[in-house]
Amino acid sequence: MTITISHLQPIIAIIAGILILVMPRLLNYIVAVYLIAVGVIGLGLFRGLS
Repeated sequence: MTITISHLQPIIAIIAGILILVMPRLLNYIVAVYLIAVGVIGLGLFRGLS
């Protein structure tokens, strides 16, 4: 099984959700990092594991 971005997103979402429940102050950082990562990948600046 090859791991692609589509496989990583649900795993990252679960981990982020748990971290937000444990430490609510992390919400701002988690959202910011997620938005930056999606933007960079969407622009094609990061090709991923291909």
